[in-house]
Amino acid sequence: MLKIDTHSHIIPEHLPRFADKFGYGDFIHLDHHRPGFANMMKGDVFFREIEANCWDPQVRIDEYAQFNTQVQVVCTIPVMFSYWAKPKDTLELSRFLNDQLAETVANHPKHYVGLGTLPMQDANLAVQELQRIKEELGLPGVQIGSNINNINLSDSQFDPIWEACEELDMCLLIHPWDMMGKRHMEKYWLPWLVGMPAETSRAICSMIFGGIFDRFPKMRVNFAHASGSFLATIGRVEHGFNCRPDLVAIDNPNNPTNYLGHFWVDSITHDPVMLRYVMNKVGANRVTIGSDYPFPLGDLTIGELVDEMALPPMEHEFLYSKAALEWLGLEASQFLD
Repeated sequence: MLKIDTHSHIIPEHLPRFADKFGYGDFIHLDHHRPGFANMMKGDVFFREIEANCWDPQVRIDEYAQFNTQVQVVCTIPVMFSYWAKPKDTLELSRFLNDQLAETVANHPKHYVGLGTLPMQDANLAVQELQRIKEELGLPGVQIGSNINNINLSDSQFDPIWEACEELDMCLLIHPWDMMGKRHMEKYWLPWLVGMPAETSRAICSMIFGGIFDRFPKMRVNFAHASGSFLATIGRVEHGFNCRPDLVAIDNPNNPTNYLGHFWVDSITHDPVMLRYVMNKVGANRVTIGSDYPFPLGDLTIGELVDEMALPPMEHEFLYSKAALEWLGLEASQFLD
């Protein structure tokens, strides 16, 4: 059975020194300090160590084969978004990353699908790059952050991007980044354990309450990490909508539960009971296998949790590939011999 991992990250093996080129900023660069490993550096500050499976396409294919997974949807590491930079510089960085991504896909078309990145802080430049990603690079969608320099995705400045996504038939993966409250909870890895789930819920609530799904109903959106804390707190969200519509329903009169099943989420829950709950809420046809590969907080035994749940064949098929193909707007035949 075709198996597609819809959430994984990749980075070019060699990055230009963008900080030197642009003359400012803590742009990421790689320090290849030992064979098969590199330190990701934000300026002079260590961010994390990565291995060759973060950049080597064949290493990744071999590792995925251990889990009978043929196809990886790959996108940049969120720290690379660089929305804080001058828009033209983020555009140049995005173009570099997108070109590298397209080359990987072109060299391994049976194994890779690429999602580009955009200079989201400038809608005109973002739309320009979105068109290039579609028309020149042939990628089916993009990955964006859960907020753009602390501006929620419901803000009207992003409407041209959503409109372009519809017109170009491009899908979206929304990934948490730049977590709220990060500076106040560094200890215990809380930005990743608490902030990331909250960021994804922030993005979903913003888009629902801001009426984004109503104004752009054809836009296909997948939210990382099984929606973060959104589905786990949908009862509270709905209750808030009902009890304080003067605060919550000011831009959209529709109950937030009406949107369950409108968007996709990945399967990264690390808990079969929670994954079953997620499937019950949005439907198996809106859940895609995800791993967050190759990072340790991900579900790196790709699809094993789904296998252990002994799901009915139809649900298995949705999670393995059918839900992903519908979200991506692709056909299974392009990956099969």
